[in-house]
Amino acid sequence: MRTVAERLPKSARLRRRSEFVAAGRGARRAVLPHFIVLINRGSGRIGITASRKAGGAVERNRIKRVVREAFRKYRSTWCQGKDLIVIARAGASDLSYEEAVRELAVALRAARSGG
Repeated sequence: MRTVAERLPKSARLRRRSEFVAAGRGARRAVLPHFIVLINRGSGRIGITASRKAGGAVERNRIKRVVREAFRKYRSTWCQGKDLIVIARAGASDLSYEEAVRELAVALRAARSGG
């Protein structure tokens, strides 16, 4: 079990629909093979969605755990002053943790460079 210091606090997550809508309005979009990432100015929070297209409940929950862990670990370098919405696409549940981190890092680098 993680210590309290290692956990991603609820304040670092987008939780309500209104928060997702606000963060998605005017956001930059990065379309990747397994994720769509919306990046907008904000307070450094993350929201993760995974529809049934991404797989059954077990696969969707695994995707969300992997993305949340990657965000927790790389939060300071990935999203200073940015809110992220990560939408899982079909096949995302087949990725390993390392592959998911690499793919998400590509999106965030592209967003920082303006492309």
